[in-house]
Amino acid sequence: MDNFISFPKIGITLNIDPVAFKIFGFSVYWYGIIIALGMLAAMIYCFKVMNNFGINSDRASDVVIAGIIGGIAGARAYYILFSDELTFADFFDTRGGGLAIYGGIIGAFLLGLIMCKIRKVRFVPLFDVAAIGFSIGQAIGRWANFVNQEAFGSPTNLPWGMSGNIIQRSIGESLAAETFTTVHPCFLYESLWCAIGFVILHFLSKNYRLLKCF
Repeated sequence: MDNFISFPKIGITLNIDPVAFKIFGFSVYWYGIIIALGMLAAMIYCFKVMNNFGINSDRASDVVIAGIIGGIAGARAYYILFSDELTFADFFDTRGGGLAIYGGIIGAFLLGLIMCKIRKVRFVPLFDVAAIGFSIGQAIGRWANFVNQEAFGSPTNLPWGMSGNIIQRSIGESLAAETFTTVHPCFLYESLWCAIGFVILHFLSKNYRLLKCF
């Protein structure tokens, strides 16, 4: 298999092409599709529960748009800033991946805060909503790292250790490994704890109106 991902100790091997499909010669990657699905799920949830937090959804829509723009720009800028291979001339070339969640949070927070001031939206309740939406979006979005075989952990002998052609190449370059090695599927760990966090926060937020909002 040219591009494989496997969990050898439980007998699962998948052949996943990072390119989902092509349209007019343009490649559409699974990475972008999964990230977009995560963002969409987060937005749908947030707009559905905004009234429970005393937020005007019409005004908040401008904040959400600003947050998305800031998040994408911040995630890309952060990735490039700490990359040894890319420069800011590559800012718009994201088809091969290259987004950092830390920069995304910073960018979304800053632009979202500015737009809250402009549109007179209470930012504390809105960011409370955003935190819950972020959890479900991140739970989905981390599977983009699975497809790209990135953000994996250290070598492990645990039954759920994963491997793949890109992972093996990366380990070989960094550890000079000559044997087939499995690593911690960190994408799965984060996806699971984000999903659990989403469920907990969702049920806790049902009593939000009883809390004092500033």
